[in-house]
Amino acid sequence: MPFRPRYTGLIAKYKDRLPINDDTRLISLGEGNTPLIRLNNIPRDLGKDVDIYVKYEGLNPTGSFKDRGMTMAVTKAVDEGSKAIICASTGNTSASAAAYAARAGIKAFVLIPDGKIAMGKLAQAIMHGAEVIQIAGNFDDGMRIVKEIADHAPVTIVNSVNPYRLQGQKTAAFEIVEELERAPDYHCLPVGNAGNITAHWIGYCEYSGRGDECLTEACALCHGHCRYASAVVGNRPVMVGYQAHGANPFIRGEMVDDPDTVATAIRIGHPQSWKQAWAASKESGGWFDECSDQEILQAQLLLASREGVFCEPASATSLAGAMRDIRSGRIPEGSTVVCTLTGHGLKDPDVAIRQAGDAISTIPATLDAVKKAILDKL
Repeated sequence: MPFRPRYTGLIAKYKDRLPINDDTRLISLGEGNTPLIRLNNIPRDLGKDVDIYVKYEGLNPTGSFKDRGMTMAVTKAVDEGSKAIICASTGNTSASAAAYAARAGIKAFVLIPDGKIAMGKLAQAIMHGAEVIQIAGNFDDGMRIVKEIADHAPVTIVNSVNPYRLQGQKTAAFEIVEELERAPDYHCLPVGNAGNITAHWIGYCEYSGRGDECLTEACALCHGHCRYASAVVGNRPVMVGYQAHGANPFIRGEMVDDPDTVATAIRIGHPQSWKQAWAASKESGGWFDECSDQEILQAQLLLASREGVFCEPASATSLAGAMRDIRSGRIPEGSTVVCTLTGHGLKDPDVAIRQAGDAISTIPATLDAVKKAILDKL
């Protein structure tokens, strides 16, 4: 029987749709190609006739969607001769930047907010050899400094202000279309820095044959070099972005100076893709909404306990919001809905364990005690 070619990462797969030359050295960890999982139990619990899929980006190499953009950003940085990269991060970007810098053999500097980063993500950045700098401020303070430091040090910024990041992240939309053989009716995402909702819209525009309509402002550096192929599908989804109540600039219509939420990955008050995300929402006929921390944590637990999919709190924001809009009818019955799960649950195990409550009990090490414990739960 013939063997399929070995998958070697999203740049190699989508090279004809990315600003890459044939002789470019690709910095890859085999990212992309993540599962699109159809939910079975939650739609039934909702009592609504909807198909809900989750795009499980937590199964990327460093456990988040950031790897999609980072493979492109670091590949281009190395191609242009950079010896070091820098980012501000709530955790996932730092982990990804550190891993891809290690792979490329260059230095990574990451600025993180002091005391406001999940330990799993910090551990990744440290183990991958990044120079970790904690600042007495939040992510937005770090982002401001990173944007200024580029004028004072020979480093390449790999936050989503780097347009190559969005070029890599758009490939998630390609994969979704290829599996469904069409675009979904609704695509729901958590929104923090807003690069992901922007990138997905770019991808859907390209696959619908309307790449020239994608957000030129979002991908200005790459736009003129993209080699758009023929249309793959005719439809594009409604883009829906959900924020945490304590970090909700798109809901307020203005920046938030002191964002606060248990969903640390979206604890961002000054989104860098502000204009582009508004454009994606408007062009797709979508909307923004917010979820409370309680709703987010309930959705995280529900997804893990009812479907076997463990995501970090920020990821569950997409499902929490989608379920509410499905119940209300804002997302109508008969729809196909995709929710992006941006990161793996092991990114922030402390939050998960705090939700466990009395799930862990200590009993005597005897057959009778174990048998009783099992039968009491059945």
